[in-house]
Amino acid sequence: MLNDLTQDVSTPSAAAPAATREPVSKSVRGNIVFFFAILLALGLAWKLAKELEILYVSALFAVVLMPIVNRICNLKIRDWQPSRAVGIILMLVAVSAALALFFVIALPPVMRDLKAFLTDLPQRIPEAASRLKRLPMADKLGVDSIAQKAQGAIEATAGYLFTSLPLWLSHIFDILTAAFLCLYFMLEGEHAYAFFLSLISPAQRNRLDQTLRKAETKMSKWLLGQGLLMLILGVTSTVVFYIFHIRYFVLLGVLMGLFNIIPVAGAIITMSVVCVVASLDSWTKLFEVLTFYLIYVNLENAIITPRIMKSSVDLMGLTVLVALLVGTALAGIIGALVAVPTAALIVVLLDEYAVKAPVPSAARLN
Repeated sequence: MLNDLTQDVSTPSAAAPAATREPVSKSVRGNIVFFFAILLALGLAWKLAKELEILYVSALFAVVLMPIVNRICNLKIRDWQPSRAVGIILMLVAVSAALALFFVIALPPVMRDLKAFLTDLPQRIPEAASRLKRLPMADKLGVDSIAQKAQGAIEATAGYLFTSLPLWLSHIFDILTAAFLCLYFMLEGEHAYAFFLSLISPAQRNRLDQTLRKAETKMSKWLLGQGLLMLILGVTSTVVFYIFHIRYFVLLGVLMGLFNIIPVAGAIITMSVVCVVASLDSWTKLFEVLTFYLIYVNLENAIITPRIMKSSVDLMGLTVLVALLVGTALAGIIGALVAVPTAALIVVLLDEYAVKAPVPSAARLN
């Protein structure tokens, strides 16, 4: 009897290690497979870094441009409503017409002013240096050495632009590839997006979908608002510089609009160039340019920016600047183009999954 009882009692204890050993071994094997899968994915990403960059850029531009296509598709002409393919074609036609108009009308004056600016600036630097020498304490500032360094920097920059032209031409194929991929993403992006969401667990799928759609709205609104701000500053600067008879007013106005995408730093860079050009003619023009910019900055901060960005993105200027620096360092001009939309996406994801993360059930019970 006692032997039977001991056998009955000892049997479960002997079987317990065998029962627990199998799940543990499966967990170890799963972790090992997951580790090597991560290594394989990182290796492929390193090997295909350029291709992944093109895919990401094209997908991001498709996300940003889709609201425009959707608005075109919502138009109704009697009983006819354009499909998505027709909406994309109409958008491409409008963009092509705008680019053609720019290259035919706006680009020749810009190139003419740029050529004249690069030709005249080395000759005018000594004149500016002689004017600065008349100022008090000019000898202690080392005006002559500053002028020589500025002239050398201009020549080095011109040489770099000339030698790097073949490198820019080599990227034409990548740009065309990204453009075609962007079109395909706009046409069939919803199917790819639905497949991506199907890989997520049903408990988290709805939350991720809402977060990504919120990021899409945020990126599109920022791009539209920033584009309007750049256009307003560029047109206003061009008109005012023309009225003040500033040299190369078309080139300087275009630079003012383009560099407005960089908060604070962009304005400082362009205004420094404008002030140098204006001071080469007279101190009066320099004073007029500074007065215009001070008035415009106050109007922009008080009226223009709140009206355009009131329902937009809430991205801090420092966030935009850091995103532009990182994007430029990683992928050059292409990285700078996608830096701010990427920053908006990251901010939305962090806000949803880090700041608004659900409280664990154990914490709720306490």
